[in-house]
Amino acid sequence: MKNVNFNFGARLSRRALLRGAGVSLGLPFLDAMTPAFSAAADTKNAKRFVGISLALGLHNPNLVPEGQGRNYTPSRYLKQLSDLRNDFTIVSGSSHPGVTGGHTAEGSIFSGCPNLRGATSRNTISLDQLMAKHLGHETRFPSMVLSTANQTSPSYTENGSMIPAENNAVRLFTKLFVNDTPAEQDRQAELIRRGHSVMDVVGAEARALQREVGAGDRDKLDAWFTSVRELEQRLVANEEWIRLPKPAVSMKPPTQIPRDNEAAVERIFLDIIHLALATDSTRFVTLHVTGNNVSGIEGVDESYHGLSHHGMDEEKLAQLSRVEEALIGEWGQFLRKLKTDSLLDETMVLMTSNLGNASSHDNKNMPVMLAGGGFRHGQHLAFDQKNNYPLPNLYLSTLQRLGLEEDKFATSTSTMTGLESV
Repeated sequence: MKNVNFNFGARLSRRALLRGAGVSLGLPFLDAMTPAFSAAADTKNAKRFVGISLALGLHNPNLVPEGQGRNYTPSRYLKQLSDLRNDFTIVSGSSHPGVTGGHTAEGSIFSGCPNLRGATSRNTISLDQLMAKHLGHETRFPSMVLSTANQTSPSYTENGSMIPAENNAVRLFTKLFVNDTPAEQDRQAELIRRGHSVMDVVGAEARALQREVGAGDRDKLDAWFTSVRELEQRLVANEEWIRLPKPAVSMKPPTQIPRDNEAAVERIFLDIIHLALATDSTRFVTLHVTGNNVSGIEGVDESYHGLSHHGMDEEKLAQLSRVEEALIGEWGQFLRKLKTDSLLDETMVLMTSNLGNASSHDNKNMPVMLAGGGFRHGQHLAFDQKNNYPLPNLYLSTLQRLGLEEDKFATSTSTMTGLESV
């Protein structure tokens, strides 16, 4: 084997590898790696991420405050969050470059993948799933993908496949906190073992195929084979969790879901998410708020979707405002619970939507509020309403806040300007 000389005076990446004879061996953490991470070692990294996406956006004139920086004047929607002012940042004038198509851009909320109207393109991995890929193995559930009404979600795998959302709060609570019978544990373990054996077979076929294709295709197969190995590791980890008892919580399982009040449904899911984080059952969650029935909210007698297409009608806007105030109010209550349990500083909580103006199906000027995670909040980051700032820059900031060595996400150009850690 050829001698390899390392300059340990230089900054050595934590991902540094020894390569030889076709084998890559990851190095343990070495002293030579310390200079590259000494600055970050003094900073408390975030550990969790919760992404809440609204299928029908938010009415920006009621959301975006007057002024910018730390001296902004709260908007109608933000007044109810005055006690949390220093715990969140509101961003205006941002969107995903190259993403259009109104409702069809829903799949790009957390992936930032360009999706031009009339064009066909495969989606890319969503923010939450990239986080779970690297860090999700540390908890029973690597991630949770949820929806208040249907199974569509903005969470996508590395190969661009949508992850169907869990939309049943009772079933979600059971999965998290109700122990399975021994028979059910055996059944789950057997399913995992079958899946693991399938991965072994596929892996053997991939290796055989690699010997028959050109260099370019071998690189593609190698990347794919790597993802297969990662899936195998996740399957094994899941099998180990099956036999461990689930955490006991004081909350009773939900029995009735108020299907005429989308804000109340959001509250039920957020209560369960809060417990999932508090028990460290998972650390990466998305919740897609998609329900259409809001007549249970006082003063509202139309459907949510109908109100979102207000056309600046005063009565529709008045009712829409009540709905959106209620949805943001539940987000605020969720933050208060995390803060009470000392979880907010270690949990990034993002609320956004692919629609900046649902009435005109405009994907520009997306509503964006980021709370927690150890950032220096209490500000309004106001970017250009006509020439929007790339929202993927914020996503890159969240990845780095988790300690991931990413230098780009989707169409990002840098980390987010003005968003600093404490």
